[in-house]
Amino acid sequence: MPSKVRTKRSFGGIRKLPSGRYQANYTAPDQVLYNAPWTFQTRGDAEAWLVDQRRTISLGAWQPPTTARAAPLTFGEYADAWLRDRKLKDRTRSHYRQILHGWLNPTFGDMALKNISPESVRRWHATVSPNKPTMRAHSYGLLRTILSTAVGDQLIPVNPATIRGAGNSTRVHRVKPATLTELEALVAAMPAKYRAMVLLASWCGMRFGELAELRRFDLNLRTGVIQVRRGVVRVDGRTLVTTPKSDAGVRDIAIPPHLVPVLKQHIEEHAEWGRDGLVFPAAGGKHLAPSTLYKSYYAAREAAGRPDLRFHDLRHTGAVLAASTGATLAELMGRLGHSTPAAAMRYQHAAQGRDAQIAAALSALVEGGAK
Repeated sequence: MPSKVRTKRSFGGIRKLPSGRYQANYTAPDQVLYNAPWTFQTRGDAEAWLVDQRRTISLGAWQPPTTARAAPLTFGEYADAWLRDRKLKDRTRSHYRQILHGWLNPTFGDMALKNISPESVRRWHATVSPNKPTMRAHSYGLLRTILSTAVGDQLIPVNPATIRGAGNSTRVHRVKPATLTELEALVAAMPAKYRAMVLLASWCGMRFGELAELRRFDLNLRTGVIQVRRGVVRVDGRTLVTTPKSDAGVRDIAIPPHLVPVLKQHIEEHAEWGRDGLVFPAAGGKHLAPSTLYKSYYAAREAAGRPDLRFHDLRHTGAVLAASTGATLAELMGRLGHSTPAAAMRYQHAAQGRDAQIAAALSALVEGGAK
């Protein structure tokens, strides 16, 4: 049916939908007004589609869409266009593509978008990846988001993904923070070139990717501040330097004073030369790969009596230690680079259950630094 056209053109029309995307239409040689079978992220994309339609008509190759397209728009087709038009980080795009191909398209890929019902979503959710709650929650969240965009594009009247809480997952791996004694043993068991990396992950709550891309100019040991502005990620076999995973990840971290001498020694002995030199380089000046670090880390955590402690758990350890000092929720969010309070609140709750030994040890560090 004809739709209201807000932008008049010599050929076709474009209008902006409530979702912020753009819909294009044109009057064909049969004098019928046709809408594009999908919507567009930008006005320029919509204009490019109209140019293609006009070219097809001028060449005499145009066919009515109803005869050229025997089937209605499927979820798989719409999801591909949705993903293509989104401005996403490479790692996020790869993650979404994995979810679509592995968890959503097998059920919904060939299903007409308009035929997806709350019942079909519930049936899918009841059986998909019961042993992978995080991936299950991510898959449902992506499905709900794509269908929400389809509602905004006026392709379906309501979102059929209505399962309460399905986008949330229960943590399978319960993190037990390392004690100060365990952390000391862990660091001692690491090769010298990686000890500072473990310390920064623990005391400053830095992610592996942030540490692997850390460069000399990011460290100001005079003022005791680390500037986190980049991170390295691995996507589809490629190593990419990018911005942190969220805007909140761009942050300045105050270095605990007792780490400054350790970092000075590490830079002198192990960092690359020059202002741009990597602080934790791999052989040949390349970025350190997780697998390279883990060869040493796994042996060290065994020696420390914590075979369960993942490298990312060191970040959790540092957060709990910071919360134990009385850090506010906002201070934890700023230090860790969290964009929402939920994750930081976990650390505050965990800190409430820490024993008096850690509190006393932290006080001893403060008192020792004041002397």
